[in-house]
Amino acid sequence: MADENSNDSVEAESATATATAEPTSPAAKAQTPPQQPVQVQVEDKEALATYANFCRVTGSPEELIIDFGLNPQPIGVPKEAIQVKQRIIVNFFTAKRLLAALQMSVARHESVFGVLETDINKRVRPGLQQQQK
Repeated sequence: MADENSNDSVEAESATATATAEPTSPAAKAQTPPQQPVQVQVEDKEALATYANFCRVTGSPEELIIDFGLNPQPIGVPKEAIQVKQRIIVNFFTAKRLLAALQMSVARHESVFGVLETDINKRVRPGLQQQQK
């Protein structure tokens, strides 16, 4: 039940971010009435949840390909190939909306819990860092 509510809130935030985007030109601002946030209904009963700690983005001029997988060796270079378990293909418009939704979610998380350090070498325990030197 908690998962459904969190998914709905992310979708609502994404829809709100999309629906409240402001026009760039002054003429467009004058002609466009203010938009109300839109609630989008989502059916996720058939969705499969998979954990990933690896992501690769590739693409073409028309679309982005986002691969997700599990890296069993998060420190250093993996000895074995990382198995891609999920591949999502999106157009650049959807990618830009996804980027905005992710930025908003990460900013909210960091405002509550502090800045997220993405360099794993800076996050590992001090004793482990000394052993690696």
